[in-house]
Amino acid sequence: MNDLRNQPVNDDASIRDWQYVHNLIIPGDPLSLDDVRARTNRNVMEVAYLGDVLIGCTTVRPPTADNAATATVIARVLPEHRRRGFGTRLYERALAQARALDAQLIETVVLGSNEDGLRFAVQQGFVELERYLLREGDTVPWIDLRLA
Repeated sequence: MNDLRNQPVNDDASIRDWQYVHNLIIPGDPLSLDDVRARTNRNVMEVAYLGDVLIGCTTVRPPTADNAATATVIARVLPEHRRRGFGTRLYERALAQARALDAQLIETVVLGSNEDGLRFAVQQGFVELERYLLREGDTVPWIDLRLA
């Protein structure tokens, strides 16, 4: 696992890789390349590689005046790379980034169909705040959680 490499999402290749991971894990809310580019202007985003193999991505939504010093930390690992410690490493790195941005509260959001992601969040100490549907007609809820 010493080959784990994190790279900021700051060029076309990293934008495509981040988009790939997001859209695979969140198929009901696919993002275009332009959507991802727009998010890089307001979030801390990275892609993670094991050697040259893409394994996941992270997003840190920084605290703003509107969210009372709360940062949202999201770590996503491709299914074939789960249960090998990568999620923990990505999460810990993203959590440190959020803390460096003076976050007082840490939240995350998981798609209800992502049982691995929900289990991982609970194992890290997150507790559920609410479940909601993003759009009318959606059947799979989003779950907001806060670090206890």
